[in-house]
Amino acid sequence: MDEFGADNKAMNKNFYIDAFGWGFVLWLIGYLLGMILFFVVPVDMIGWIILPIGIIITLWILFKKITGDSFNYYLYLAIAWTLIAIVFDYLFIIKALNTDGYYKLDVYLYYALAFILPLAAYWHKKSILK
Repeated sequence: MDEFGADNKAMNKNFYIDAFGWGFVLWLIGYLLGMILFFVVPVDMIGWIILPIGIIITLWILFKKITGDSFNYYLYLAIAWTLIAIVFDYLFIIKALNTDGYYKLDVYLYYALAFILPLAAYWHKKSILK
């Protein structure tokens, strides 16, 4: 048994797809929505508009696409998604666009949810199986 609760390499491959593939897709959706919304809403509102959309998409991915079955799988997924969000935001928003004042409550909530939602999905899936 490995740290993901699986005996085979396919599960490890699935983890990399779930963690880095879906993590990047989720970040990219938010990034592109932010670019579009930049032209139609006040800058201070962009994160608050993206947040509920991102939560819905993230939950859909967690319940329809993620197939891990152990706590460690979801914990590592949460860590990967959070790191992707933080690092890519820094590189492609803070550094590339030279923005000031990006880190506000909506961004901190987004980072917290990137970590919390995978764990909450695991506990919900586990409670349904009992």
